Amino acid sequence: MNRLLPTSTAGSLPKPSWLAQAETLWSPWKLKGQALYDGKRDALRLALLEQQQAGIDIVSDGEQTRQHFVTTFIEHLDGVDFEKRKTVKIRDRYDASVPTVVGPVSRTKPVFADDAKFLRQQSKQKIKWALPGPMTMVDTLYDAHYKSRQALAWEFATILNQEAKDLEQQGVDIIQFDEPAFNVFFDEVNDWGIKCLEKAIDGLKCETAVHICYGYGIKANTDWKLSLGSEWRQYEEIFPKLQQSNIDIISLECHNSRVPINLLELIRGKKVMVGAIDVASKAVESPQEVAATLREALKYVDADKLYPCTNCGMAPLSRELAQGKLRALSSGAELVRRELSA
Repeated sequence: MNRLLPTSTAGSLPKPSWLAQAETLWSPWKLKGQALYDGKRDALRLALLEQQQAGIDIVSDGEQTRQHFVTTFIEHLDGVDFEKRKTVKIRDRYDASVPTVVGPVSRTKPVFADDAKFLRQQSKQKIKWALPGPMTMVDTLYDAHYKSRQALAWEFATILNQEAKDLEQQGVDIIQFDEPAFNVFFDEVNDWGIKCLEKAIDGLKCETAVHICYGYGIKANTDWKLSLGSEWRQYEEIFPKLQQSNIDIISLECHNSRVPINLLELIRGKKVMVGAIDVASKAVESPQEVAATLREALKYVDADKLYPCTNCGMAPLSRELAQGKLRALSSGAELVRRELSA
């Protein structure tokens, strides 16, 4: 696909109310057994259709087959006990009850390959698949075995590399690693986090992305943002090393944020998924608002490297609101495309 400013979503889309509780993050499934399997596939089809109807260029599964963007993957690994739980502080922000690493972690079979194959069969468009990043996986567990964040992250990177290669074989065009932890643990990111990410993408021929944002539009995240002051400069701590990394695309938050747009200069030369949709707001952006964000980004990102996107996933939103935001993203991108072609 050679289209200028190809649009995509950062990750999740709202699930149908018959599959999970509406507008609720990480809601339990409402179905069981074969009905749940069929329901997930039907929801994936719907998410794809809604992206296509909105004019999204690079489509995804909308994470319809997953309950949680991190733990659904971890549930399929050996060495983690989901019955033995501990309370930890997630990304130094909020307490959560999490499973415990009790032994060596390993993956006995592919986790998402069948779902990715199903998505590939439904569309000829470019498809993107999101996986949790190694550091964010570590930050979502209590480690009673390795007792080293770096050692556990390296093991997860090896496992993620196996999974990513299976996804690539199913025809996935872009594999994205979600690393919100990169916006918090700067010393670790620069010391070993980016190295772990490069281990996870080792040997891949498809494009790779890392998504680093300020989180879903939930209270814990919005409260944290309020504490960050008039400028959010977290990206400044990690962009220089990311610019030198083997990752192809960097996905970040821009619209309605206090991120100084000139920080994009630090990743000049990389492809950038620019978040032009605020997932923490229940107002639908106008195409002109989206276009304004993209124009600002174009001062620091070459047009052939700019991918309009959402700030983060939209799972907590209503389906109607999410669809409106996707249409705004497509329309705003089209406005800027016309300006560039003129």
